[in-house]
Amino acid sequence: MTPIFREDAYATRCSATVTAVDDRGIRLDRTVFYPAGGGQPGDTGVLRLAGGEIRIVDTVKGDGGPDDVIHVPEAGAALPAPGDPVEGEIDWERRHRHMRMHTAMHLLCAVVPGSVTGGQIGADKSRLDFNVPAESLDKDAIAEKLNALIAADTPVSTQWITDEEMAAKPDLVRTMSVKPPTGSGRVRLLNVEGVDLQPCGGTHVRRTGEIGRVEVVKIENKGKQNRRVVIALAE
Repeated sequence: MTPIFREDAYATRCSATVTAVDDRGIRLDRTVFYPAGGGQPGDTGVLRLAGGEIRIVDTVKGDGGPDDVIHVPEAGAALPAPGDPVEGEIDWERRHRHMRMHTAMHLLCAVVPGSVTGGQIGADKSRLDFNVPAESLDKDAIAEKLNALIAADTPVSTQWITDEEMAAKPDLVRTMSVKPPTGSGRVRLLNVEGVDLQPCGGTHVRRTGEIGRVEVVKIENKGKQNRRVVIALAE
């Protein structure tokens, strides 16, 4: 399967061929739908066929490796057959909010010291949990630094390194709860130029200015040294 979303997060639709259908959902030979992973929800959207369209209510990873993507149809949908041509289209507004939020999470990593113990991206609110000392974090100071990084309109890009290069640079990994996928020979890095560089398979905007202003909604204590920082898009 060709994961178009991995090379072009702005691709909203593509033509494809159904390769398999089972009780989990529909597999295609290529797709723009991002499968849930790394704290980012799976895409929703539609698959259009000659006889109508199928609403896709989620996209998840299969068991056949990182390129095994399953499109989950709404309950009761009439399913296609292997070999059928389809056109897939994602819910772009929802995806774009996830892209803005996911990129903002990388900026938050640069602002807050300490390793990341967990996180979740949403279209309205997102959060990261940090393993930091007991002293409280300053909500206003974090918001100010985040919005300064956003306003700088810094380029955001991806690059690839080999599994061996990744093993030699363990300090690139900020997230304790999610390990970078290895075994395929290479690892994808997200680079916010001069700000943050770490393994990530998600979708992101091209420049930080595209995120727009954010608010730090709250900071919660979730354990002896675990602090949860929740942010929201400000519009």
